[in-house]
Amino acid sequence: MNNMKISVAKGDGIGPEIMDAVLRIFEAAEVPLTYEFVEMGKDYFLQGFSSGMTPQAKESIESNGILFKGPMETPKGKGMKSINVTARKTWSTYANRRHFQTLHGVETVHSKAGIPIDITIVRENIEDTYGGIEHMNSHDVAISRRFITRPGSEQVHRFAFEMARKEGFKKVACGHKANIMKLTDGLFLETFYEVAKDYPEIEAYDIIVDDLCMKLVSMPDRFDVVVLPNLQGDIVSDLCAGLVGGLGFAPSANVGDVISIFEAVHGTAPDIAGKNIANPTSLLLSGMMMLRHLGMSAKAATIENALRYTLEQGVHTGDFGDKNIASVNTTQFADAIIANLGQVPTETKPREATEQKKMWEKPEFPAQRKMMVSPREAVERLIGSDLFIDSALPVEKVAEIVQAQLPAKFKLLMISNRGTQVWPTGSILTECVNHHRCRVILANDSDSASTDEVWEYIKAISSKLFVTSMEMLRNFGEKQGYSMAQGQ
Repeated sequence: MNNMKISVAKGDGIGPEIMDAVLRIFEAAEVPLTYEFVEMGKDYFLQGFSSGMTPQAKESIESNGILFKGPMETPKGKGMKSINVTARKTWSTYANRRHFQTLHGVETVHSKAGIPIDITIVRENIEDTYGGIEHMNSHDVAISRRFITRPGSEQVHRFAFEMARKEGFKKVACGHKANIMKLTDGLFLETFYEVAKDYPEIEAYDIIVDDLCMKLVSMPDRFDVVVLPNLQGDIVSDLCAGLVGGLGFAPSANVGDVISIFEAVHGTAPDIAGKNIANPTSLLLSGMMMLRHLGMSAKAATIENALRYTLEQGVHTGDFGDKNIASVNTTQFADAIIANLGQVPTETKPREATEQKKMWEKPEFPAQRKMMVSPREAVERLIGSDLFIDSALPVEKVAEIVQAQLPAKFKLLMISNRGTQVWPTGSILTECVNHHRCRVILANDSDSASTDEVWEYIKAISSKLFVTSMEMLRNFGEKQGYSMAQGQ
């Protein structure tokens, strides 16, 4: 087997120590990989590379298609974007997969109760609030734009179902908050069921995310695969890490069509960096996910069996394990796993060491950026706009000014504040801030508006009030393309 080349970034803090330990285990297991070490992390931010990586690192990763990375730190208070989020978004690694399983020797509340855990969380990795598009709409009001797209949702849902089919999972759940965010999470949920039709052998169901969190804590053995939007998936995946012993036992894969990233998701632990006492398990488990992705399942199984056998023997670093047994350092932990290569666990079912028939091949590099657009089937109709106005005037006065600037074709339908309707009806007890949403729509529902007509009244209103932002209101066929206010 010819060695496959991958890019490796050791990371910050404890990153170099745990990466060295994992690569030594790979070498002992005769994993057929060669490594191209790349420059990424905190030091490169401080050297002036705004993305946290050198141009040579970007070129290496795009050439090899695989990045194996240790934990990385983004300098705080300097306005720099997270290097981890930047890497995932830059290379469109749209599906984040984290696998959480009970490991013998890692004691938790659930392991003590004899409840086995084997949960895969699939998190959409590109969209949601992680677009990081935020603005101050007044001196008191900050807003964030939340993006959920049909093509992006389809990508992550199809990944979840394909993975479930390939690995024999019987159930896929969609976690969401569509009861509140009816358009964004509603689109995510709608797309989930559209994709599920292509996988009739897999049970597909949905669960509201707060109920999901309660059930994960109380009955985690009921779940196989859960797919969620970005922010909710981030929170739920850390919750699941807590069920199996913490982020030190949480592997992570960020999978895209061209580039995939495998990483430890815990922090850089600068307080113990250089002391050779860090736990490399998370990065090792991530490395095994990488090997399976590359088609090296037999090597991954051999290493996993050695790890689990080592844990059964009571070998542990200082952050976990039986305190009656002396802990080992990072090097000694790796040495123990290396010594146990070829052994299989006795307390749990060993991983089957079957080789995949087809090795991973780097996909063809695209000639231009991919544009993902679903078919436009419905008739689209512009009916007005939502105007966001920075004003401390009473809402009745704002309504009076807006109405005075509107042509006869349009009317002010309602004003909301912090999402709750305060005009033409509402409660005197609804407390307001200086950020009003004024919804202007066609006076005659059967009429239609042009963009020029909408911009004309926006210009008129802007001469009297500070319009900080706006959204066009459209209907898509029979579907309303905007949400109602609370109390409307």
